Amino acid sequence: MATLEGKVVLLTGAARRIGAVIARTLHAAGATVVIHYRHSAADAQQLQTALNTQRAASCFLVQGDLLAVAQLPSLIAETLALTGRLDVLVNNASSFYPTPIGTLTETQFDDLIGTNLKAPLFLAQAAASQLRANHGCIINIVDIHGFRPLKGYPAYCAAKAGLLMLTQSLARELGPEVRVNGVAPGAILWPEMAENHAMHQDLLAKTALKREGSPEDIARTVLFLVRDADYITGQVIPVDGGRVLNH
Repeated sequence: MATLEGKVVLLTGAARRIGAVIARTLHAAGATVVIHYRHSAADAQQLQTALNTQRAASCFLVQGDLLAVAQLPSLIAETLALTGRLDVLVNNASSFYPTPIGTLTETQFDDLIGTNLKAPLFLAQAAASQLRANHGCIINIVDIHGFRPLKGYPAYCAAKAGLLMLTQSLARELGPEVRVNGVAPGAILWPEMAENHAMHQDLLAKTALKREGSPEDIARTVLFLVRDADYITGQVIPVDGGRVLNH
């Protein structure tokens, strides 16, 4: 089986939760991982220590605010300074909270569009020349609610729908050298904010498999798209237990 040995992966928002599991999975397959974080410094350092204990100099950290678009090229430059190359960009960082019509503020809209759509686009643009040179790939973590709206979350759903189309657009823009794909989680690891809990059981009831998935389900799909899917581009794979089957 092919490994990712010698490949460098930059993952946004990967200090904890699903991002950290993706980082661990790609690292276990041989990759050198560069973990971006904004505020979760302690979690990022703990993960770095664990991975570097397994394999020396195999995990690096970069810090930054993805809403500061002018600073995004420096994240790529810092990654290159640390590792010398870049093969894979995983756009994982995301904001997620309800914004029912009548309550939505421009600040919330800018945050949700910024983290879920604008940052992935401008990071891809900054990384494009390196990814082209290395015949690399981009993986966007989308959401099944980019396909089907979730009541009370219009700005978030619009952002993820945009990321779905961006995945397809970048596949056209960056091919043939760079593959661009996405993974759309369903009910996987529920966000910690209390206001997101109300519909959890309702969503699980609407899945064909009637259960929550795991972060490992997402990470294994990312690994497949990075390592084993040389002839797949412009696709977004729902990993949702069959949720999109239910209107």
